[in-house]
Amino acid sequence: MKLLVRNLARTTTEDELKALFAEHGVVESCNLVLDQETGKSKGFGFVEMPDIDEAATAISALNGTKIAKSKVRVKVAE
Repeated sequence: MKLLVRNLARTTTEDELKALFAEHGVVESCNLVLDQETGKSKGFGFVEMPDIDEAATAISALNGTKIAKSKVRVKVAE
């Protein structure tokens, strides 16, 4: 299941994001969306988790939590 993670701190790295979701299950891939000109994070990214139950657990656990002073939003990517 592909998840959209929004409102990330600009300093959050892909490794940190992956580790955060890995606490709730297997992470297949993790991609931060970067600005092409600056190479810095745009504040959102995608995480893919193959197990639907683990992905649902991650959404429940992480949506609305503060990570690096930013209240993140996690939902199923459309």
